[in-house]
Amino acid sequence: MNNLVNKEDFPLTKDISYVNAANVALMPLSSCDVIISWQKNVAINGCLDFNDIAEETAYDGLRKEGAKLFSCDEKDIAGGSSFSELLNSVAWAIMPRKGQNVVSTQIVFPSTSFSWLRIASHTSCEIRFVQAKNSYVNIDDIIKQIDKNTSLVSISHVEYTGGQVYDLKKLADAAHEHGALLVVDATQSAGAIPINAPLSGADIIISGAYKWLCGPFGAALMYIRPELQTSLEPGFVGFRSHIDMWDLDPQRITYAPSAKRFEASTMAFGCIKGLEASIKYLTNIGISSIYTHNMILANKLLEGLNTLDANIASAQEKEERTSIITCTINNKDTAYIVNELKKRGVIAHKRQQYIRFSPHLYNNIEDIDKILLSLKEIIK
Repeated sequence: MNNLVNKEDFPLTKDISYVNAANVALMPLSSCDVIISWQKNVAINGCLDFNDIAEETAYDGLRKEGAKLFSCDEKDIAGGSSFSELLNSVAWAIMPRKGQNVVSTQIVFPSTSFSWLRIASHTSCEIRFVQAKNSYVNIDDIIKQIDKNTSLVSISHVEYTGGQVYDLKKLADAAHEHGALLVVDATQSAGAIPINAPLSGADIIISGAYKWLCGPFGAALMYIRPELQTSLEPGFVGFRSHIDMWDLDPQRITYAPSAKRFEASTMAFGCIKGLEASIKYLTNIGISSIYTHNMILANKLLEGLNTLDANIASAQEKEERTSIITCTINNKDTAYIVNELKKRGVIAHKRQQYIRFSPHLYNNIEDIDKILLSLKEIIK
């Protein structure tokens, strides 16, 4: 199995087996250079280069690369500073009313549900959390909770703890059958799993940058289905919200007829440029190639863990698995194991009571061998 990337792009991987993309992924040095260069230019030159035109078009490159990532049109993409910022703006735009409900899962990452809990405290809508069994939620149990009063289904494409992936089309069809929307957190999938947003049926897909997209903190992107782009009024607005941001009349606001209407304000634009560069880096390799590479590593890791005294918490069905592999080791404290792995040059993560491994494009078979050998030593 050949390396998918040049290790010079990810220097840490020369000495360390970093299998922690589900927490914070490594960033290509070229993306980091873009951020630093942008910030340094503004620090030294002020508005000489970052003039009105540059500020107005700051998101254009991200929309272009985001459209490649999600196989959609550029007008379907908006940029922002974080997943939570974009989701909160969407939540206030949709604002489920009293008598309506939102369906999510008990094991979803809190940022995916907190926005709706905030709305519920304002409108008294109902939030339905589908129960999990051993960190696993049956997709049919989600669908059973959708009814005529459901406003939307809000789920993570991939659950952060066990790495379970949901069939977006199946959920979208079930939601749309009842007139509901599907809002997707793709922070644990974008960059690692191919996503064709229009074919998925999802109405809104949002992803942070710093996990599988190998981007920086301080940037995120969002896909909005074309039919919603003129009907949703953003919950967060700023001077960029107007269709002509430099027409500075404060007495009115006319939104852009695209996802761009959710790009409200000034931000750390260098981070947007860094995310743009990272997405381009990934799509040049090909998300399908990355997915295949990552799954080969995950399969080998899973096979090795099954020969040890490991209890696998990740989904076992092939169509529900990702490269996030989560487990416990019988009679061994998880924090102790994660710390011992670190001493041996393996960076994994503790999530709840589990050890979570999440290999990405910069990992190789040697990393998996190192993990398994280290675990054998620790168990002994």
